[in-house]
Amino acid sequence: MNYIISVVSLIVLWALAWLVSNNRKAIRYKPIFVMIVMQIALAALLLKTSFGNHIIKAFADGFAKLLGYGKEGIFFVFGELTKVHIPGSGMPFFFDVLMPIVFISALIGVLQHWHILGFIIKYVGIGLSKINGMGKLESYNAVASAILGQSEVFISVKKQLGQLPEHRLYTLCTSAMSTVSMSIVGAYMTMLDPRYVVTALVLNMFGGFIIASIINPYQVSEEDDILVVQQDEKQSFFEMLGEYILDGFKVAVIVAAMLIGFIALIKMADAAFLSLFSISFQNALGYLFSPLAFLSGVPWNEAIQAGGIMATKIVSNEFVAMLSLSSGDYAFSARTTAIVSVFLVSFANFSSIGIISGAIKALDSHQGNVAARFGLKLLYGASLVSFLNATLISLLV
Repeated sequence: MNYIISVVSLIVLWALAWLVSNNRKAIRYKPIFVMIVMQIALAALLLKTSFGNHIIKAFADGFAKLLGYGKEGIFFVFGELTKVHIPGSGMPFFFDVLMPIVFISALIGVLQHWHILGFIIKYVGIGLSKINGMGKLESYNAVASAILGQSEVFISVKKQLGQLPEHRLYTLCTSAMSTVSMSIVGAYMTMLDPRYVVTALVLNMFGGFIIASIINPYQVSEEDDILVVQQDEKQSFFEMLGEYILDGFKVAVIVAAMLIGFIALIKMADAAFLSLFSISFQNALGYLFSPLAFLSGVPWNEAIQAGGIMATKIVSNEFVAMLSLSSGDYAFSARTTAIVSVFLVSFANFSSIGIISGAIKALDSHQGNVAARFGLKLLYGASLVSFLNATLISLLV
């Protein structure tokens, strides 16, 4: 029965993407089929084999050590404050989850400065382009988004940004919204099972191209398939290090501010909905999203609550939804936990529209306006990527 539901879900997701397609006759089905098969194969490798378990364990252990190093710096600055727990909370979230982002960002800067990350991003992207049937620029962007972040990635391709037609810009933005930044992966692992975080990272890379290939199909000619990566301005090692440390701190503070605002608004909406309709805001969203949660593989008796968490992620952001999932308020089955966890690992939410269009506008005013115009369609596509990944995971758990 689960397999039948998953197949129906894939058909529904294809139909939802097909309905808004720019050019239905140009859709190429072979690359889409190959990428779906690769998604299933890689997810099965990670979740169902001892080799995959070793990879995930090594990845999780590595991030655990990095978070430990980060906490040494945090404790030096904040001392005993790091041990003060907020009433009703299991941990001091700002110190344990957000502040380590500063150290991870610094480490990414070091690897970028030494051209290690640049080499990996470029050649993994070129290899990916052989599979997805799209251009080298699009494939580079998908890999770079997962490492550098959804706004920083556009700086690395700013030489080509002004010349890109709208359809190629849409694919770049979809990749940026469908992935997550490596600098905050460690934070996710404190709230979700690392198995699902790592698996989602792999699925996101292909999922963005699958949905974009239906909504926004095109082919890149050999003359246009040129990858020009912007080299960082010459900086000394310590100039670079200071810049990345401050960038990491900005991310941590921005996420904290977003959490304060969104959680407060959701609580206020809950109170208003309860007084007016005798139902919480999150449960109202849950009823709205429950059919999609069910099609993703969530058992019907858990679909409303799971749908509420999925909707919370899209309406607010993934951190708010992850905190809700890890709060202990839900008695989800292992299957539902896996499906919802994979769904949450992406930047597909309303605030990302502003982040992406703002980042592009800072580099090219016209292209920033173009990105803002297709913002809702961008969120629609990126959300379908999350539902696609959740559905594929349901085949394996």
